[in-house]
Amino acid sequence: MISPWDRWYSTSCCLCCHVRTGTIILGIWYMLINAVVLLILLSALNDPVQYRYHLTSSELGTDIDVMDDANICIATAISLLMILICGMATYGAYKQHAAWIIPFFCYQIFDFALNTLVAISVVVYPNTVQDYLQQLPGTFPYKEDIMSTNNMCLVFAVLLFIGCILSFKAYLIGCVWNCYRYVSGRGTTEVLVYVTTNDTTVSFSVVTVSTCLYLCNPPH
Repeated sequence: MISPWDRWYSTSCCLCCHVRTGTIILGIWYMLINAVVLLILLSALNDPVQYRYHLTSSELGTDIDVMDDANICIATAISLLMILICGMATYGAYKQHAAWIIPFFCYQIFDFALNTLVAISVVVYPNTVQDYLQQLPGTFPYKEDIMSTNNMCLVFAVLLFIGCILSFKAYLIGCVWNCYRYVSGRGTTEVLVYVTTNDTTVSFSVVTVSTCLYLCNPPH
């Protein structure tokens, strides 16, 4: 009987490319995104006066400092960690080291769980959508038109959007997991071939030595 894990196992992903290729492309893409974010954060640390954003009193009634130095430092550390994790996944898929892919896979699971919690919170507390819209700046495009929409329609649209994101993230998780299984299975196969070859060599050597001894000392 085929297990559910084996039923969904495949060595190909989007655009009919191999799961190793897909994992490498995904790791490089994540690294590029986090590298851009890291450059922006480092620029903000270098020149905080230019990059610090203040919400004006006409928007929220107060002057709020959105990004201070502590938050920028935390975001910079997270970006560096993400670049390291994505680099490990890319290297592990390229060099076929399964253990290097695990941190990136764990990050995907964590990110998927957070987005699922957001969807659950929207279902349990549908008024949070309206509360979030009220917190947006007054200059936000089509804010009044969106707020005048029925609350149930807004909740449905948000859930549909989050559902599409979750489906795409679940597909990427499956690709990385299949890559991990492929690399792990390939490593196990190579070990078995190596052990079998060594056993065959040892057996052949024993037979050769026994034959030589028999020829040198024939029975009388």
